[in-house]
Amino acid sequence: MSEQHKKHLFAAVVLAVVALLVWQATGKQSTETPGLAEQQNQPTEAVLRRGNGPEPESLNPQNSRTDPAFNLARDLFEGLLTHAPNGDLVPGVATSWDISEDGLTYTFHLRPDARWSNGDPVVASDFVYSFRRLADPSTAAFYAQNMAPVVNGSAILSGEMDASELGVEAPDPATFVVYLVTPTPYLLDLLTHPSMYPVNAAAIDAHGKDYGRPGNLVSNGAFVLEEWVVGAYISVRRNDHYWGNQGNRIDRVIFYNTSDDSAELKRYRAGELDFTYTIPLQQFRWIKENLADEFRVHPYLTTYYYGLNLRKPPFKDSPQLRQALAMSIDRELLTEKITGVGELPAYGWVPPGTSNYTPQSFAWAGMDAAQRNARAKQLYAQAGYGPENPAQVEIRYNTAETHQRIAVAVASMWKDVLGVETTLVNEEFQVLIQHIRQGEITQAFRSSWIGDYNDAQTFAVFFQSDFDLNLSGYNNPAYDALLAQASRENDLAKRRGLLEQAESLMLADTPVIPMYFHVSRHLVKPWVKDWQDNIMNLQYSRHLSLQRD
Repeated sequence: MSEQHKKHLFAAVVLAVVALLVWQATGKQSTETPGLAEQQNQPTEAVLRRGNGPEPESLNPQNSRTDPAFNLARDLFEGLLTHAPNGDLVPGVATSWDISEDGLTYTFHLRPDARWSNGDPVVASDFVYSFRRLADPSTAAFYAQNMAPVVNGSAILSGEMDASELGVEAPDPATFVVYLVTPTPYLLDLLTHPSMYPVNAAAIDAHGKDYGRPGNLVSNGAFVLEEWVVGAYISVRRNDHYWGNQGNRIDRVIFYNTSDDSAELKRYRAGELDFTYTIPLQQFRWIKENLADEFRVHPYLTTYYYGLNLRKPPFKDSPQLRQALAMSIDRELLTEKITGVGELPAYGWVPPGTSNYTPQSFAWAGMDAAQRNARAKQLYAQAGYGPENPAQVEIRYNTAETHQRIAVAVASMWKDVLGVETTLVNEEFQVLIQHIRQGEITQAFRSSWIGDYNDAQTFAVFFQSDFDLNLSGYNNPAYDALLAQASRENDLAKRRGLLEQAESLMLADTPVIPMYFHVSRHLVKPWVKDWQDNIMNLQYSRHLSLQRD
């Protein structure tokens, strides 16, 4: 693309943004600020106030799927392993573990002082119950596929066997054993995922679907659920029964649910938040000029993408259209002018920095912009579209200024390069998730995939045909076969090669359009101490402290 044409395209994007966007706060957020009165009345109480993005869908870790829900789960629960402040793996409920020579048997030794929030001991049978519950199809867990490496896991997931046959056992209260079908090098990382946390069987039996509500939730982490005001905030308080309570310097945490980035910034500037979930990208320059000392940015194992519904037209059976749309997006323009906080243009799916992996790219990634656009037009025509028959594409995205700006920019690029007529639909996050999962009304949708652990497997599994969170409906037996082969491979170099082949195959099919690799972005007040940035963007409240003047 010539410099003149690029300037023309950027001008078109800016005009489109100006024409279609009028800033306004969305949603009615509570103006209450719980915690301030308590701090005044009890000056020794340490209350941490966190921005936490959209409303979480569930506080039951096995029925959760989003980052806001996982942030809460990490404070409320603890798995066999957990994370240090820098993101490294460290013992959690398990103090140590043994791995058999063939890599198929993991034996975990539980700490004797692990307790539920009601004071009962956390024992190995709690993990047996929880792992079986995760695998059981009746639970409808989003991350049930995490049980696939365990003996009989796949058969249970498909309904061929009962969950009681899962390859886990508790030979005594302090010993938990996991039997694997194949060596799983990422298992220890996987065990830190919230879906793998233990849940309290007696509380679930007593409360069922209401287990995740205040007064019902019995948990084993550093905090216990106190209050949930839908549309406003969720508060948790110190769990005095937590084995590591002595090292916890926070008494109470308030997670503010705010779907609008600018509204969250206003709250932060008003002193109602100690740190934000993110920042509004359109105010990045102002933040750099006025709050530079409080701004934290760091590489993050996350891919921002547009998913394409392969279950129905226009994307079903039309790889040419999918590829044409992917090729005609100027990712450099997006990351430099629309986001502009250090994000990297994404020409592949797996982010750079993923452990023991070489990220793959679209076959056309080496073309310059003019070559890409010319090839995109050819593919668009091969798919049966042109000036007399433009493609009609709908983009759905959740309510947030950043997503709206990106959608407007992408629609402008598609129109400029291909002539595509795009309809933009914004809706609340939970509504968007519901529509995506229904798979019948959504054509293209905005989402991000966050690495659950630092291994390429967490990105590869997203496209496995039977994975519950395969939102595009991608189904390629050759891809599934490569992942199955990788799961049986104990040689790490060979395993890496198989996963790289799988990524290249998927990119050629283009079930999604990766656009950029995230960075974590937070505003953090000076009195928040012990903050450590890490590639997983994990901030456990118990790792932080407050030192107000």
